[in-house]
Amino acid sequence: MPITDLVAPEAILPALKVISKKQALQELAARASALTGQNERAVFEVLLQREKLGTTAVGYGVAIPHGKLPKLEKLFGFFARLERPIDFEAMDGQPVDLIFLLLAPEGAGADHLKALARIARLLRDQDVAKKLRVSRDAQAIYSVLALPPASAA
Repeated sequence: MPITDLVAPEAILPALKVISKKQALQELAARASALTGQNERAVFEVLLQREKLGTTAVGYGVAIPHGKLPKLEKLFGFFARLERPIDFEAMDGQPVDLIFLLLAPEGAGADHLKALARIARLLRDQDVAKKLRVSRDAQAIYSVLALPPASAA
């Protein structure tokens, strides 16, 4: 499944201004709510509950907050490049500046896990991460996310 099946160009924020993990999750929940029609509070709560289990920061300045929603029809991704890195309680201690939000229908099961693995593989690739960090607009970021895995590296 290509990443572009998960994230549309309008679901990309090239320079999100936040100062904390909670504010980042609130902002992402608000944006995702507007694009999916889901309740903003429900999206925020599901993300907060997941973070309580352990941070979704995967290292190298990347976080992949995610959760499942009962009324969601299909997998939904939202990408944000932060204007300034924030503490996301990452295991490697690095602040986060690239966030890929993934929302899934409650019954998504394996599809949800496959999408998470694919996102993690893509964003852990240092060349891809570097390209995402220097991309200044949504279209440029979308182009990097749209690269096939071999070319992205």
